[in-house]
Amino acid sequence: MGAVPCSAARPTPSRARARERGQQLNATDAALLDGVRLAGLWEMPAGQMAAEKGQSPKVREIGASIATEHEELDRLTVDAANKLGASIPSDPTAEQKGWLTEMQNASGARFDQIFVTRLRVAHGKIFPVIGAVRASTRDPVIRQLADDANRFVLHHMQMLESTGLVRWPELPPAALPAPGDDGLLAAAAANSGPPIGVSSTVVWLVFLAALGTGGIATYRIPRRT
Repeated sequence: MGAVPCSAARPTPSRARARERGQQLNATDAALLDGVRLAGLWEMPAGQMAAEKGQSPKVREIGASIATEHEELDRLTVDAANKLGASIPSDPTAEQKGWLTEMQNASGARFDQIFVTRLRVAHGKIFPVIGAVRASTRDPVIRQLADDANRFVLHHMQMLESTGLVRWPELPPAALPAPGDDGLLAAAAANSGPPIGVSSTVVWLVFLAALGTGGIATYRIPRRT
């Protein structure tokens, strides 16, 4: 599925320079870089689409703000990746492209609902991941990126919620760890080194699932308006 066209000029994702890593990133730090980058790659065009075709003036205003702010966050993410010599995604995932197509094919109140629902769910998934990485990372570059991402994501959730279109009972439940299972906390603790005993594969699966980039769970929007 290709990129979704939109009539007006849209913020262009920044480019990361390819270079050798001076130090291998651990899995959780790399997951944050990838997750924030992937969020921007689809939420920038989604916000621009809302600015152009949202039925509600509030949705149009919020869409424009989210597109602009994600452009800034994307620059910060690329800058962090370049400082670390890290490779980051250059295209949204197939699932994210599907969300953009879903928005492109919707109009009126239906578009507004899809836009708010998709972005609010996505922001709600990455928000606790940012906190977990921020709490445990040893890298000052990642720590600063987590601070920046936390500020933007919280603001975006607040703006989306101000539309009155968030269907609170239908939001996915928080991914709290089961008794005896540290869940995301164990993944974040992997930053402290190998003795934790959590494999990098497990960490990647936990974080990518939480970010909604692994296709593990799909949120369905009811067809009512």
